[in-house]
Amino acid sequence: MFLNLIDNLKQHKILVAIITILVLLSSIVIMWIIRNRKRKIKVNEVASIGVFTAFSIVLYFLKFNLPFIFPEFLEINFSLLPVIILGYMLGPVEAITVVLLRAIIKMPFSSTICVGELADLMIGIPVALITSLMYKKMHTRIGALISLGCGILTWVIVAIFTNYFVNVPFFLEFYCLGNESTFVSILTIIPGVNEYNYMMKYLLYAVVPFNLLISVVVSLVTFL
Repeated sequence: MFLNLIDNLKQHKILVAIITILVLLSSIVIMWIIRNRKRKIKVNEVASIGVFTAFSIVLYFLKFNLPFIFPEFLEINFSLLPVIILGYMLGPVEAITVVLLRAIIKMPFSSTICVGELADLMIGIPVALITSLMYKKMHTRIGALISLGCGILTWVIVAIFTNYFVNVPFFLEFYCLGNESTFVSILTIIPGVNEYNYMMKYLLYAVVPFNLLISVVVSLVTFL
């Protein structure tokens, strides 16, 4: 049964997400090597990475649902909050390190064969990278606002792609056994949804507002 599930996931482009993650991980390793050839890692930086990783993991496990935004499969967590703050403090490499460590520690407890964790990685890495790099270039209050705004935009856009290529195909195969009608029946709250437009409707009415809400809250707390 497990092998059949994997075969079905391959047909729905899950492999594209996995390959993307592997490429991103390789890029991070290269960045880390280049960075630490120039200087030694300070003890306080290692300690900060450890503390913020622990904080991020705690927030990762403290997930909850909103009754009005598809509680069946959309769970809110604010685990990127410490990631963005650390990116402002130390830089993109340290922030992305926290994203990677968080995912690695969470994967053994995954309920989605690590697909959810891979999707979170695909969102977390670019958000951490863009916000920290922009704030590094514009180290002011206005720079922080601009970087957070770009982070929100990046968050929502990447979430659309991860849901289109990863989350929805996985949910269809794993929970709905490939039956689109079952998935559409969950989305009946969306006006005019059917088997032909359910993907676009779901992205517009669920994914965009859901991720916009989380990213705005995280950005507001970060700015404060």
